[in-house]
Amino acid sequence: MNGTTLARPREGRIIAGVCAGFARRFGWNVTAVRLLAVLSFVLPGSQLLVYLICWAVIPSDPVTVRSTPPAAPQESTRPAA
Repeated sequence: MNGTTLARPREGRIIAGVCAGFARRFGWNVTAVRLLAVLSFVLPGSQLLVYLICWAVIPSDPVTVRSTPPAAPQESTRPAA
């Protein structure tokens, strides 16, 4: 296991980020997880319902706010008296 918590990433989503979240959590290839998900939707069963439940239950990554560095003090262009 990768050690990260299960969350849907904000970057790299295709539909809802469920497959990307599972791939990141378990260290799997995201393309393989998406391919398996699409192939499973062809089979009879409730895979789409499980996907929708995961979409509703798994939280999105928290929004990271980038702090801007403080502005450098500006020098006065006024001539000295």
